[in-house]
This record gives sequence, structure tokens and C-alpha cells, in this order.
Amino acid sequence: MPVWDWGYAFQVLPQLLRALLVTLQITVLGSVVALVLGLVIAVVRRAKVPVLDQVLWAVVEFIRSTPLLVQVFFLYFALPRFGVTFSALTVGVIGLGVHYATYTSEVYRAGIDAVPRGQWEAATALSLSPGRTWTGVILPQAIPRVLPALGNYVISMFKEVPLLLAISVIEVVNKAKELGSATFRFTEPYTIAGLLFLVLSYPASILIRRLERRRAAV
Repeated sequence: MPVWDWGYAFQVLPQLLRALLVTLQITVLGSVVALVLGLVIAVVRRAKVPVLDQVLWAVVEFIRSTPLLVQVFFLYFALPRFGVTFSALTVGVIGLGVHYATYTSEVYRAGIDAVPRGQWEAATALSLSPGRTWTGVILPQAIPRVLPALGNYVISMFKEVPLLLAISVIEVVNKAKELGSATFRFTEPYTIAGLLFLVLSYPASILIRRLERRRAAV
């Protein structure tokens, strides 16, 4: 039996590409959750509301200090015992999104802290409402500063999606595993799966590095 069979590789490629779409879907939806929820957490914590700030701090530290896989298992296997059931795909989006929201919230907070204090004072002097201050003054300056860091987390999330094979999400690595188990040829599907990740994540990482250099040059 040859080490590499091109015929078999081309045969399984369409199935792996369809599974890659699932991987990308989870990445995009999880990124939306992580970026939006992370911003909400950062803004709320910036307000320093008594009790709420301590609760959010505890939740963020707990999520960051426990493995993502454990959190996914809890959502998929433990929540149904309390009457809350989600599909494996939904669990993947929620698990990844919430987990990475705890990291993006710190990135946002760093960007907000980097906005000069004079900007806050100017908004106060102009009698801008809190909402207008955030949306018109602070966030337009804070978010561009942290785009490279946020992009790195999106790439990391993309590479974490294969963890969801543990709850039977048919993403590209799980599909490669299924194909290999059915034919006892693992070299081709796993190699193609790895190359697909490389083809997507490496150009994205180059783009992020360019953004970082551009920000540093400003």
C-alpha cells in the first residue's frame, strides 16, 4: 500500500472542504460572540459598579483559569440535567465565544485605558452623554489600537475548533478522523486537514503582523 494515494486524496477533498465550512462557521459566530461580549464586559467593568464588578471579575477569572474543553463538556453534558439543551454546534459557538470573550475583554480594557485622559475630560466639558462619549469619542480611538490583538484571538479560536470533535461536531479534523476510520487511511485526510488550517491561518497571521507594524508606525 503506497504511503500517499493521490486518487484517494482527491476523493476525500470535497468532504473535507464541506467540513471546513463548518469550522469557519463556528469560528465566525464564535468570534462575533467573543468580540461583542468582550466589549460589553470591558465597558461594564470600566463603570466599576459595586458588586457587579466583583462578580464579573470572578466569572472572567474562573473561565480563564479552566480548560476550554471542560467548559464545552459542561455545556454539552451537564446543562441538559438542568433542562437546558443545545446542539453540538451551538455549544461550540457558545463555548468558544464565552471563553475568548474573557480574553478580548482584557484587550478592550487595555485599549480603553490607553485613550488619553484628556479625551474623557473633553467629553465631560462638552456635556456629552455617557453613551455618546463611548460611541463617539472613546471606542473609535480604543478599538483600532487593539485590532491586531483581537485578530490574533480570532486565529487562535479558528485553531481551537477541532477540540469540538469531543462532542461530535463534524468539523474538518473530525471529518478527517471519520474518513480515516472508514478506510484505514489516515495520512491523506489528516494531512489535507492540516494544510487547510495552514492555508487559512498563515495568511491571516501575516495580515495581523502588518496591522501591528502599521499601528507601531503611527
